[in-house]
This record gives sequence, C-alpha cells and structure tokens, in this order.
Amino acid sequence: MEKPTFKYPDKAAYDFVTTALTAKGITANEIAKITYNLQIKYVPSLTIEECELETQEVLHKREILNNAMVALELDRLATAGQLNEPLQTIIASDAGVFGVDEGLALNMANIYGTIGVTNYGYVDKVKEGIIEQLDTDKSGVVNTFIDDVVGAIAAAVAAKIAHKYA
Repeated sequence: MEKPTFKYPDKAAYDFVTTALTAKGITANEIAKITYNLQIKYVPSLTIEECELETQEVLHKREILNNAMVALELDRLATAGQLNEPLQTIIASDAGVFGVDEGLALNMANIYGTIGVTNYGYVDKVKEGIIEQLDTDKSGVVNTFIDDVVGAIAAAVAAKIAHKYA
C-alpha cells in the first residue's frame, strides 16, 4: 500500500530516463527526427523544432517514464549479466518471440491512443535512424528494450502532434 507521505519522484524519473538515453547517444533531436518523418506528410508546416519540443513534453509524462525506466534498467542488467537464467539469455539475445520489449513500448505508444500504437508498429518495422543503429549494434551492449523505447516515444509524440492538428 502506498504511504500517504509518498511523493512521486517525477524529476528523478525524468533524470533517470534522459541520462540513460543520453548515455546511448539518444537526444530529443534524434527522437524528433523520427517523429518528423512520421508526421510531415500529414502536417506540411511541421518543423523539427516543434517535434523536439513535443518530445520534451512527452518525456515528462509519468506513464512514459515508468515504462522507460523498467526497460532501460533491464537492458543495463542484461548488459552486466545480472539477470537470472533463462531471462538473461532471452534478453541478451533479443529473442523475437519474447515480446515483452514491445509490450512495454506499446504501453508507452498508447498514451495518445490507437494512433500511437499504429505509429509504433510502423516504426518498429522500418527501424529508421537511431533505432536501426541500436537494433544492429554488435558492441556487446544489450539494446533489447531501448530501441523499442525510442520508437515508442517517437510514436507517442507523432500521435500527440496528430491530435494537435486534427
């Protein structure tokens, strides 16, 4: 049961997520580029700057932060070999039938409704920009969750923009 004195650590959660993303070379601008490509044909006046601003707003949403923290921490633990088997091997291998990474991402993308979910499905399929780099990284760092996190954030931002201009 939640204690009545508990105050949700929103700033700490935001700092946790943005620090982890930055450590992997992921900026709001990288996410904004993906969002821009998703929305430019529907909003011809859209700019990267607007997408970056909307990305910052989405990154402050608690639902985004909660799912991202769990995902990023699982990648970190798997990289360090600190998960119990068989979970360690499943996550480190980015097993296609695992699906938990996509499940967390769908929770994030759905924050702005089904358009976020369909955007995420598309982004997960085409894997453009930083998502492709993360997905194909062979450096020994586990990126099972982070590529989906980035795609989900971009998809949520695209959905937010779609709602704004509808």
